[in-house]
Amino acid sequence: MTEHSPLLSGAAPKHLQLREILLDLIATAQAEEPIPSERELAMRYGVARMTVRQAVESLVAEGRLFKVTGKGTFVAGPKVDLQARLTSFSEEMTRRGMQPSSTVLAFTRMRATPHLARELACEVNDDLVHLKQLRFADDVPMAVERAWLPHRLVPGLIDRPPPESLCETLAQRYGLVPDWGEDTIEAGAADHEVASYLGVRPGAPQLQIERHSYAGQTLVSYSVSFYRADRYKLWVPLARPQPPIHNPRR
Repeated sequence: MTEHSPLLSGAAPKHLQLREILLDLIATAQAEEPIPSERELAMRYGVARMTVRQAVESLVAEGRLFKVTGKGTFVAGPKVDLQARLTSFSEEMTRRGMQPSSTVLAFTRMRATPHLARELACEVNDDLVHLKQLRFADDVPMAVERAWLPHRLVPGLIDRPPPESLCETLAQRYGLVPDWGEDTIEAGAADHEVASYLGVRPGAPQLQIERHSYAGQTLVSYSVSFYRADRYKLWVPLARPQPPIHNPRR
């Protein structure tokens, strides 16, 4: 890692000044390269180790650094741009030159709970198809996705093996091509189940994305996805407002 040795001065708190210095170091480092120890950083910049700890912990929380117990602190790999658009996980990873893959965790027929009935604009106890998958990019676990579809829209789907591509199956077998949707995006913390799938600690930051996908005026699916916040950042393109889309669920 390239060395920098500016003296900390000015009105800004020292841990914020050190954070900016560390960001410069990270920008010129390779993924998984170690950064200097707390002791080294404290001596180099003439600050207390608590100041170093504050700066490092803030960058760990943002996913720019990661710690390995007993070994030190390392530069994290670059985050994947998660674009807010109606594409599948496989399409997004392929577009970035990464190899997508999935493990099916559940593929079942179930009854709509009151919550799912509201989200899918159906009746309580209506038949649904539930697909739960662990998503990988270049063999690294990236997200846990759960999707629910009204069974009446996809008769026979559950009688076959889980689809390799749900989007392709909907289009080719059922003539349902999702052409618009809505996302609700929240910051959250991984529970024990999601953390075990993604290989992170319980409580690690995550992006939780709820999506409603439509084919015309037909609500095709409702999904909830949990993305590793240390591997994703959200990119949202903005444009001048167009005539508003009216949500048929409301």
